[in-house]
Amino acid sequence: MSPTTRIGKSDPNRGTAPEVFTAGRYDGRVALVTGAGSGIGRATARRLAAEGAAVACLDVAGDAVEFVAGEINGEVRARGGRAIALRCDVTDEEMVASVVSRAADELGTITNLCNIAGIGGFSHTTEQTLAGWDKIISVNLTGTFLMCRAVLPAMLEHGGAIVNTVSTAGIIGQPYSAAYCASKGGVKMLTKALAVEYMARGVRVNGVAPGGVDTPIIHNFGPPEDADYRLIERLMTPIGFAYPHEIAGAFAYLGSGEAAYVTGAILSIDGAITT
Repeated sequence: MSPTTRIGKSDPNRGTAPEVFTAGRYDGRVALVTGAGSGIGRATARRLAAEGAAVACLDVAGDAVEFVAGEINGEVRARGGRAIALRCDVTDEEMVASVVSRAADELGTITNLCNIAGIGGFSHTTEQTLAGWDKIISVNLTGTFLMCRAVLPAMLEHGGAIVNTVSTAGIIGQPYSAAYCASKGGVKMLTKALAVEYMARGVRVNGVAPGGVDTPIIHNFGPPEDADYRLIERLMTPIGFAYPHEIAGAFAYLGSGEAAYVTGAILSIDGAITT
């Protein structure tokens, strides 16, 4: 196996549920989705809008998120949903506050937040730079915190649901992923802490922990030089990668009224990697 081999490609023969939606489940809701420019974020923004939500699509890649919002408005407006595109760097405290305020001004009171923006990659820990470590922690953990903090005041007044992206890396140890595991382990415990703190105040906080998903970020996870593939194999499952819309379904469920009694949960969708 080459050091640049892509691990765990999707298996086209395993079958997958179609991209479906529950009509009207998000009617009257306003959702923020970070990382909405591609992958799971795009699929989740599409899913919530198709179920009736007004969705603020946030991403640091402005062109990509403009495309997704346009795509949503062209395809699902008839079902009651709509979208706006807002460029947002989730590591920038002032920008986060400004974007959340703008989204509320344009769409109404925010009822849902899906924290999906994230970065990562494989690296020997001895070769992990401090700058690289800081960047992964900043986007994955601090960005999630900043978004949660920004939406909580309105949610504490009106109710709401937050769903964070944890990853299998936040549940089990993974090789060549010290920074990524640390960031996602932090997101898991942030999720649980917020769930406990606000469980009696009308705000639910849950997490989704995907395994490998067929999205652009996976290309950053090429094994490092001289990787021990016996360690890499523990991250693989015979059924390959999930598809983004399969993960979006979990975000949609956890943020909906159907999950009214669910808070502090981490839902693993990983082909039994963490079983």
